[in-house]
Amino acid sequence: MAGIPARFGSSRFPGKPLAMLAGKPLIEHVYRRVASVAEISQVIVATDDARIVAAVEAFGGQARLTSSAHRSGTDRLAEAFASVKCDVVVNVQGDEPLLHPEAIRQALRPFFLDARLQVSTLKTRIRELEMLMSPHAVKVVTDAEGWALNFSRLPDPPVGPGMAVDLERAAYFKHLGLYAYRRAFLLEFARWPVTPREEAEKLEQLRMLDHGVRVKVVETPHDSIGVDTPDDLARAEAALASEQR
Repeated sequence: MAGIPARFGSSRFPGKPLAMLAGKPLIEHVYRRVASVAEISQVIVATDDARIVAAVEAFGGQARLTSSAHRSGTDRLAEAFASVKCDVVVNVQGDEPLLHPEAIRQALRPFFLDARLQVSTLKTRIRELEMLMSPHAVKVVTDAEGWALNFSRLPDPPVGPGMAVDLERAAYFKHLGLYAYRRAFLLEFARWPVTPREEAEKLEQLRMLDHGVRVKVVETPHDSIGVDTPDDLARAEAALASEQR
């Protein structure tokens, strides 16, 4: 199953899930991409606003109204799936209208190979210096077997002022914020307190590492355009038009 957390009151883009993209609400694009994955049996939008519930139901989707007090999308999904029976829950951000369905499949595959796996996520190769240096692009470092060692907003290894970086030879990876969890782990994780590293970096995945959880990170060639601002929406519109040509 998959859950899409969608909050109405974004500080940078209020009402973002309902913003129109190519004639449809943003949340509909995300929903339909997730629902197209054969391995996903059901998709639920978890939201804090009745207007989003109404919009999702209008295009035939499923939505659940959750508390407005949640700090993160993961907490919101934990509430939505507390009474839903399933093994694995995929967390797809509600502002990823161009997420490739194959990326979701790639995040799910490790669960078919390892019955002990609790959580997986994705990374993609960084090929632009601007992305490497941007604090908005979270970086991930893994070991040789693809287990996460660190997540950071800064390049790791560090890049000092004036340092030349050959991104064809130096492998840096952007973390894509799509997760697949065992449902039991999702519910447990949402009860854990915030850790100091998580608070400092504003990255909840660090809470998993700080509690000794092994996070499987799968490399994918499929990057995505997250919509955080109205300008991002315009970029997504152009990318969607190009994709459909």
